[in-house]
Amino acid sequence: MTESDEEDRADALFHALADRTRRDIMRRVLAGEHSVSALASKYDMSFAAVQKHVAVLEKAGLLTKRRDGREQLASGDVTAVRSVASMLTELEQVWRGRIARIDELIASDPTPHHSQKE
Repeated sequence: MTESDEEDRADALFHALADRTRRDIMRRVLAGEHSVSALASKYDMSFAAVQKHVAVLEKAGLLTKRRDGREQLASGDVTAVRSVASMLTELEQVWRGRIARIDELIASDPTPHHSQKE
């Protein structure tokens, strides 16, 4: 996977998770498989609107759907969620590195950090 592909995947993942309804759907499908109609009954929106949310999550690879008779069953993809967590951990490490460098600069600063008037 090229760096551009990885960035496109990150964009899709974070776009999918940027919506609170989709995050809630993810919580539900990670806890266990749900039919799309059962998911739709949990929200004050149309079945079609919930289907669109599920489609965004599926396109991002965060959930998978399978057919069981007339129902579409959705389940969360733990591997995809771990990849999001990994990306956030990577960003946190960059941030922690910057904080550590700032701490080092402050510690090595020869100028007094406070002045006292006498």
